[in-house]
Amino acid sequence: MSSNRKQHILDAATRSFTQFGYKATTMDQVSRLANVGKGTIYTFYKNKEDLFSEIIERLLADMKEAADEAFEPQQSFFENVHRAIYRILEFRKTHLLTIKIYQESNELGTKAVKEGVQKVEEMVLNYIKQKIILAIDNKEIRACDPELTSFIFLKLYVSLIFDWEKNHEPLEKEKIAQLLELYVLKGLSI
Repeated sequence: MSSNRKQHILDAATRSFTQFGYKATTMDQVSRLANVGKGTIYTFYKNKEDLFSEIIERLLADMKEAADEAFEPQQSFFENVHRAIYRILEFRKTHLLTIKIYQESNELGTKAVKEGVQKVEEMVLNYIKQKIILAIDNKEIRACDPELTSFIFLKLYVSLIFDWEKNHEPLEKEKIAQLLELYVLKGLSI
């Protein structure tokens, strides 16, 4: 029974954070949405930050699961990393809570939200880094700095998916893969 109540509170809080943002969400609001007393929330969470933190952890698990589902053993390292990063960024771009927290982080700079966004970025970078380490170990790619390489991959993807679209037509997934293969894997040298 208590796990159902806790899940109900998490669902209500997620709806509130998604609709109103972190700063505008109150525990009173969550208790009304969850149809529980505010004291019930405090039996599971010590404060709003604690509640938000668990929601972010679940969001990270969902993002990682989406990336893992993109991997296909018969595909090349590059194809798999491309599919996984694209899936993560697609998730970030379409999942209403991630849209709201990125917006609030940029516009209001709320400390807890900025920390949540940082956790998302760290998870994505670590995910890519682990795949790069595995590819190096399997001799699929040459030795490189996995942390720096994961950063470059992510920033290129973010630029091609989010920044490019500000002034241009969105690029197709296949076009992004071609560009990354050209610039990162093959290089521009003749």
